[in-house]
Amino acid sequence: MQDIGYNDIVVLCVLKGGYKFCADLVEHIKNLSRNSEKFISMKVDFVRVKSYQNDQSTEDTRIIGGDDFSKLAGKNVLIVEDIIGTGKTMKALLDSIKKYKPSMVKVASLLVKRTVLPDGFRPDYYGFEIPDLFVVGYALDYNEYFRDLNHLCVINNHGKAKYRV
Repeated sequence: MQDIGYNDIVVLCVLKGGYKFCADLVEHIKNLSRNSEKFISMKVDFVRVKSYQNDQSTEDTRIIGGDDFSKLAGKNVLIVEDIIGTGKTMKALLDSIKKYKPSMVKVASLLVKRTVLPDGFRPDYYGFEIPDLFVVGYALDYNEYFRDLNHLCVINNHGKAKYRV
């Protein structure tokens, strides 16, 4: 709230894994705004970014549904993501968005993996830093399984083998 100030913002939720965290975060920002001197107006939009198969990041990062980033020109944008590992996916999304010159772009991620990559992306805000393990639940998935869990957990090798595509 201190960084964004009392500016109107566009919340860009990265689907599919970010939807629960985004909904909770938007609700929290609304509650903070209600109890402050000035109301913050939020618009919520969605983009899907796909870069995983099984538990491996692929070389192919696909942005789906972000066809019209031009509407972000001059706006204050808060990208809400579920988890940042290598940062490659977020860098691709940011490159696509920044072409349209938004006033401000901030990234909030529920989780950040501790990786040894020297070029790893760090979000502006994050909830938890976790070991470099594959987690599921709270809308994070493994090949579209486990999004429905209300908690986060590490998927073991047996689970990865069972639900591999």
